[in-house]
Formats: sequence, C-alpha cells, structure tokens
Amino acid sequence: MNRALTLVGSVAGAVVVALDGTVLTVAQPALQRDLRASFTQVQWTSTAYLVAVAALLVFAGRLGDRYGHRRAFAWGMLGFGAASAGIGLAPDIGWVIGLRVAQGVFGALLQPATLGMLRAAYPPDRLAMPLAVRTSAIGLAAAAGPVVGGALVTGLGWRAVFFLNVVPAFGFGVLALVLRGPERAGPADTPLDLPGALLLAVTLACLVASLVAPHPAGLALAALTGAAFVRHERRTASPLLPPQVIGSASVGAALGILVAASASLFGTLFVGTYVLQDTLGLDPFRSALRSLPLAVLMVASAPGCAVLLRRAGARRTAAAAMAVLALGVLLLSRASGTLALCCGFALLGAGFGTVMVAATHVVVRQADVGSAGVAGGLQQTALNIGPTLGVAAAAALMGPGTALPLTVLAALAALGAAAARALPGRSVASITQHPDEQARSAVPARR
Repeated sequence: MNRALTLVGSVAGAVVVALDGTVLTVAQPALQRDLRASFTQVQWTSTAYLVAVAALLVFAGRLGDRYGHRRAFAWGMLGFGAASAGIGLAPDIGWVIGLRVAQGVFGALLQPATLGMLRAAYPPDRLAMPLAVRTSAIGLAAAAGPVVGGALVTGLGWRAVFFLNVVPAFGFGVLALVLRGPERAGPADTPLDLPGALLLAVTLACLVASLVAPHPAGLALAALTGAAFVRHERRTASPLLPPQVIGSASVGAALGILVAASASLFGTLFVGTYVLQDTLGLDPFRSALRSLPLAVLMVASAPGCAVLLRRAGARRTAAAAMAVLALGVLLLSRASGTLALCCGFALLGAGFGTVMVAATHVVVRQADVGSAGVAGGLQQTALNIGPTLGVAAAAALMGPGTALPLTVLAALAALGAAAARALPGRSVASITQHPDEQARSAVPARR
C-alpha cells in the first residue's frame, strides 16, 4: 500500500480500538440488565479484554515484524470485526466475556501493526506528522465514543455498539489483503522466541489482572515470571525484545513517560468523575461538557507536537508536556468553578496529546524497520499498563477527599517530566536506520 493508504489504515485501526473501549463503558449498564449479569461479570467484560491485549501486544508485534505488518493488520481487523459481531449476537454474559478475550487477541495483533506500518512507510525524519494525525484521531474517537454509544444504546440497545465497528473492520481488513504492495518482512527462519513470549505474556497478564483486582498471589507470580523472562532474554540468542530497542536509554525513558502520562490522565479522570458528579452535584451531561476541553486540546495539540519536535527536540517537548499535564492535575485538585475545571481539563488534553506523539515518536523511530512491530507492541503495552495503574492508585487513595490521589498523580506526571532528560535533543538523531533507509538517505530526494 502507498503512504496515504497506509496512514488511513493505521488511523482506522487505532480509531476502531478506541471507539470500542469508550462505547462499551456506556453500554455496560444496559448489557447487565438485559443479560441479568452480576456487577462482577460486567467488570470482566472489560478486564478480560484488557488482560488478553496487554499480554500479547509485544509478541504480536514480533509476528508483524516476521510476517509483515500489513498482513498482521488485515487479520487483526478481520478478527476484531468478527469478535465484535459475535458479541452483538451473544446469548449470555459468558459468551460476551469469552468473545471479549478473542477480541483482545485480535486487538493485540492489530495495534502494533498500525505503528509498524507507519515506520515501514515513512522515513524517520517524517514520522512525527503521521503519528500526530493518528493521535488526533484517537482523541476524536475517545470524545465521540460516549456520545455515539449513548445514542446507539438509547435508540437500538446495547448490542448496536458492538456492530458499530464491524463494517469498518471488515472493510479495511479486506482492503489490506487485496491491495498488495511492497512490504518488508523478517527472515522466515528468524526464531519467534516462544518461551520468552510465554513468560512475558504471563507476567503482563498477572500484573494487569492484579492491578484491576489487587491480589498478592498475582503480583508475586508476575514478579517471578518477570525475573525468569529477564534471565531468559539475557541468555537466548534471539531475544523477543531486540537489544537495540530495549537497551536504549531513550526508549526506556519514553516508555516510562507513556506509563506516567497515561496513569496520571486516567487516574485523574477516575477521580474527576466523582468530583463532578458527587462533590459538585453535576449530572453526567453537564460533567461531560466540563471535560470536553480535554478532547479538543488533545486533538489540537498532536499536530503542533510535530512542529515542536523539529524545533525543540523530544527532550524539551516531552518535559514541557508532562509539566503541563501535572499542572492540569493540580488545578483540578483545587477547582470548583466552571472556568477552572475547563482550564484544568484543557491542560490535561494539551499535555497528554503532545507527550503521546513525542514519546511514541522516540520509541518507533529508535527501532529499525525489522523491529518496528516489537517497538509498537511496547508502546501499546505502556498505554495499557498506565491507565490500569493510575485508576488502581486513585481508587486505593480515595478516602475522605480527592486532594491526595490527585496530588500523587500530579507528582507522577512530574517524575515523567524529569525522565524526559534521557530523551534525545533537537540535534541528536539517535536512531538506527534500516539499510534500505541508509541507501535512500544517500540519494537527494526529488522535489
């Protein structure tokens, strides 16, 4: 596929996943009533998906590196659409939970491919704007999801929200299979490191499940399998995580920043719901209006980040964005009036939209084309662990007031700003180019 179609496909895949998560939240109460499910069972419709997708993202990225990201994208979209249709037809809550696991598996296959395709299609110095477009689309989908989901549930019932993504998922999946084009894939005999993939999957699954529902045994198992994974990766000849990616200080810092930023944002949104509806007595609609600047600024700030990356570099851009995010959290911890609330949410959106592009740019650009899927899987894993960690921390700290959890979340964002010192500056390329890219860079580009 050419660059324009690759960008459209990447955006479509990211939007399908983002919409699915936001519309499900709106549909859960109606789903619970219709299927006569318990509250715990309804929670598992989210948890089952989250555990499956977090456990498999990195290995799915490795599959894309070996067999081609376009192929991984196609089968991920087709499977995601089929699972969505199955949930819309599910006769009971057990089927819904089981199909959400299947949806998580295909979502894991799909998400790293959306970044891997961009890395393969665009040279490193032109990646920022496609990533910005993708981030803006995610912000727009997140903002539209509750509105679209609410309208569908009200007019057609909860099953309609799962049919929402079926047509675009099948359409783009088939298109990716039909429109064949040049695509780099790894050598067919490159080991997939199945033992490493299994250890990492168990580690991440236990970690995410334990954060959602805290349990000492789950955390202990995650620690044990995590240590075994690290030992295995150091000894194996073909590790799941390429040393040039995971061994880079800038990639490690960027992943940490993504965890900190998403934890701060989603933890703040969790607390903010109680502030708006319980403390201030606003109904859900008026609460949504107060938080609307978050989505608007997230969409608007992503393209601006591409300009900032060229002029200031990833280090200054990410540090400033995390500082803005921390300031937004602190403002919301003390806000009660409409103007202060809107300003706080606007700062959250501007900071998160900017840092998402900047940190993702560092992670994906650092990897060569042959490791772009693993890099995309790591980026997506960070964005799955962060919100889970943030909500878990906020829930644990919620007591008589909301000041403490928001202060802690602001401090976490400030730590992310400090970590940005490890990112490359404006004058530092800090990338590993694919041989083909090196050859192209020696030839003046045609204008």
